[in-house]
Amino acid sequence: MSSRARALLVCTALVLAVLVTAALAPLPYSVAYPGITANVLGDDKGKPVITIAGVPTRGTSGQLRMTSITATGPAASVHLPDVVRAWFRTDEAVMPRDSVYPVGNNTEEIAEHNAEQMKQSQDSATRAALNRLGKSPKDVKVTLSLADVGGPSAGLMFALGIVDKLDGDGAGHELTGGRTIAGTGTIDADGAVGAVGGVALKTQAAHRDGATVFLVPRKECTDARAELPRGMRLIPITTLAGAVDSLKALNAGGAVPSCTD
Repeated sequence: MSSRARALLVCTALVLAVLVTAALAPLPYSVAYPGITANVLGDDKGKPVITIAGVPTRGTSGQLRMTSITATGPAASVHLPDVVRAWFRTDEAVMPRDSVYPVGNNTEEIAEHNAEQMKQSQDSATRAALNRLGKSPKDVKVTLSLADVGGPSAGLMFALGIVDKLDGDGAGHELTGGRTIAGTGTIDADGAVGAVGGVALKTQAAHRDGATVFLVPRKECTDARAELPRGMRLIPITTLAGAVDSLKALNAGGAVPSCTD
């Protein structure tokens, strides 16, 4: 064998070794999938998601579905083949592990962090909704209960659910117009809606569970449009007031904001 052939053989072996090592080495990513959705106007595990005491509430027939993603666990090993496969699928997404689990790899610590974020989200949603309706938390007691879901991304849908149960569209009708409406977004006590991530997967979860309209933080319109299911209408949202006005316009057949505006 010539020296040139030997050199070529050695180089080929080295390249193959590098490729095999890269394929087997764990990567700092998580693979995410469409998660559960839940109707905040209904029950979860036999218990109302939203319970209101102190004032009369309205009956509802439509749905307001919060959405979520499911991701590989913080200790799971994700390898190059997993990443490559996910890039070519519409129902999977590769996300930096730190963005999915910002508090580390301890499962209990992550669960506590997500539970605390959910509680803060629920408190902010309650304050935002009551502020919107001019009602005092001293007179209206709101209890929110949703099992097996953590994080802050259900804030917008919680707030809309409270508004719908207390006031509807303000003119005697449901805020949903009887539709199944899904969405996502954080919310603060002033009603400002923030981005959350994973919206392309959340639109798929919403479509799977019967939604035809999806409320998305405006900053995430591009991501939401990337893998948008057929027949799903996106409505960009920046505030709770804007979400209420958009749903009223949708029910009245008026002009509704879109992600192409």
